[in-house]
Amino acid sequence: MRNILACILHWRRRYLSDTQFLLIISFAVGILTALVGLFLKWLIAAIEHFLTRGFVMTSDNWLYLVYPVVGILLTMLFIRYIVRDDISHGVTKILFAIARKQSKIRLHNTWSSVVASAITIGFGGSVGAEAPIVLTGSAIGSNLGRLFNLSNKQMMLLVGCGAAGAVAGIFKAPIAGLVFVIEVLMIDLTMTSLLPLLVSCVTAAGLTFAVSGTNPVFEFHLQDAFAVDRIPAYMLLGVVCGVVALYFTRMMNRLEGIFRRLQRPMYRFLLGAVMLSLLIYLFPPLYGEGYELISLLLNGNGEADWATAMNRSLFYGSEHLLLFYLSLIVFFKVFATTATNGGGGCGGIFAPSLFLGCVCGFVFSSLWNRYGLLGLSVPVRNFAMLGMCGLMSGVMHAPLTGIFLIAELTGGYGLFMPLMIVAVCSYLTIKAFEPHSIYAMRLAQRGELLTHHTDHAILTLMSMDSVIQHYDRVLYPDMTLGDVATQVSDSKNHVFPVVNRQMQFIGAVYLDDIRHLIFRTELYRDFQVAQLMKQPEAILTVNDPMDAVVAVFDRTGAWTLPVVDADGVFVGFIRKSTILTVYRQVLTDFSQD
Repeated sequence: MRNILACILHWRRRYLSDTQFLLIISFAVGILTALVGLFLKWLIAAIEHFLTRGFVMTSDNWLYLVYPVVGILLTMLFIRYIVRDDISHGVTKILFAIARKQSKIRLHNTWSSVVASAITIGFGGSVGAEAPIVLTGSAIGSNLGRLFNLSNKQMMLLVGCGAAGAVAGIFKAPIAGLVFVIEVLMIDLTMTSLLPLLVSCVTAAGLTFAVSGTNPVFEFHLQDAFAVDRIPAYMLLGVVCGVVALYFTRMMNRLEGIFRRLQRPMYRFLLGAVMLSLLIYLFPPLYGEGYELISLLLNGNGEADWATAMNRSLFYGSEHLLLFYLSLIVFFKVFATTATNGGGGCGGIFAPSLFLGCVCGFVFSSLWNRYGLLGLSVPVRNFAMLGMCGLMSGVMHAPLTGIFLIAELTGGYGLFMPLMIVAVCSYLTIKAFEPHSIYAMRLAQRGELLTHHTDHAILTLMSMDSVIQHYDRVLYPDMTLGDVATQVSDSKNHVFPVVNRQMQFIGAVYLDDIRHLIFRTELYRDFQVAQLMKQPEAILTVNDPMDAVVAVFDRTGAWTLPVVDADGVFVGFIRKSTILTVYRQVLTDFSQD
């Protein structure tokens, strides 16, 4: 194997430029991500069909209480004893890899998320398969880059190629795959780096079309074209979707906090399994990805068709309760999704966002028509499709991704203007209350989020270790001026830390303050360090993010500040000049193709 790899690398260096080789790798990434996506979708469908093929449509089915528990248990055991690593929050992991500018994703992520999510979703987990595929695609790109000894910058681009190919392949949406990488993963692109992403997207989508046909993922028939008099309805739907997206985001964070506080995995499993199984028993559309309900709402031909959404449930035969039933599903979907992942399952929020949006759009338009708002009716199926765009735009803080994904996913290009209106209104609504997407929240709270804001992005890529000046020698309060003179004589520093016997920082001696005393030997025993030291303008900690460090320098006007650990133990000094030097170095590397 090593000999083959060596031959490939030798041939590559001899005949191919870096750009040409990167295009070949991006082509391979597109093929592999498409194949993995097709396999995962087939595996989920096969498991679900095998488990539910004997279910009765006209009554509740008690196995809904069992399957989710089994699925979460099997997934938890698989992750704990075979993978032995955390594989949840796939897109957040990619964002973290990009933010650290390492772009290294572990090898097991090329297959572990596929197996775990297939078990989880096939047995009824109320999550989506798309985020695991995105992580898998990024892991394929990262590990291919590592295999061929590519640079970190090239590996970062291949991580993006894997994510773009995954979205393009699983949704048959090449444009959405490209926009997702730019908007959600926040990779800054040049024309040179844009081409590999396009290659991965087109390759993945093309292979998926060849295998599964060119029809969109969801069949959709346009009821009415865009009408100007419906613009208020589109805007209000966008606002409603933004509010629901805010509820989904905030509630998921709170529920995840509850699961995190449960120390033992078995407690988390029991809580998640019980919650999920009860919800699926009461609301069977929460089983799995929920694409069956989406297709029903997009293509149903009236109340009789849409009422079949209550099949296999306790609500069967109660057509007059349909909107109430669907409203309860909107409320409880976040509980089912969080219970799935919190209890030990594996899945993403792509499908839940689409599911919620479709139901929201359907309920909104049905109520609009029932009460005759503004004296006009709206097409229910169109609004169900627009709701998918609104929820995705709000939850992911990605209006362009929502617009292009839903247009490609349903073939609803005739509603491009309404899609834009709903996406923008939803995004602006949630942005007013929540600055970060559901993916970026965890990193933003730790100051590790890479954004399109260049200054913040560069500071995020900088580490505290790269700017801290460590000291081998320190001063103690009872030292004399003579002891200080001995240290100053062979040092290039202009500031010296003063610590106690536990190495905790208590002050600093500045050379400029003692320069007039340092050459007067007769005073060497008259002054102690405790008399000479001063308190700095501020004290930094090793856990401070770099943007906070720069803010402290700007606020205090200081040129040198001490750094301590959580216990107050002295670590070193940071100079403003060092920050500027490292900033320029990182900026140069960040800006290169």
